[in-house]
Amino acid sequence: MPSTRSLLPKLKKDYPQLLFTPSGHFSWSPGAHTVFYDEVDTSNTSLLLHELAHGLLDHHDYSKDIELVAMESQAWDKALELAPLYGIKITDDTVQDSLDTYREWLHARSTCPECEATGYQSGKNLYTCVACSHEWRVNEARLCALRRYSTK
Repeated sequence: MPSTRSLLPKLKKDYPQLLFTPSGHFSWSPGAHTVFYDEVDTSNTSLLLHELAHGLLDHHDYSKDIELVAMESQAWDKALELAPLYGIKITDDTVQDSLDTYREWLHARSTCPECEATGYQSGKNLYTCVACSHEWRVNEARLCALRRYSTK
């Protein structure tokens, strides 16, 4: 299986419209049309293809958190489509483990800080509890600790 070091020249050649930039983590920046990759983690070609997939799918911002989960799933589907072209095997465990982190993130954000029931997203970073009507704001919390703030 290729490493990210051997895969990058092929991806740069095949997708000249995108930039590939070393970073401390794998991510996609729609504004910069840049795939960031972890240059230390050279074996994680599946994450590199996943972030490339975000770019190829032209993923941008989302207004509801569930949309992010959907984009993550779409990007994994695209990565699975690309993988055979580059001799990469992406296991279902890899995909599901990654998606689980987003499912857990969504569940944590939607859990009412007052009664622990599941709420619904009523606005950007705003949730309402279906059981007790409590409202709370959440921070972005994709790369940092989740914070929930009561709105009243």
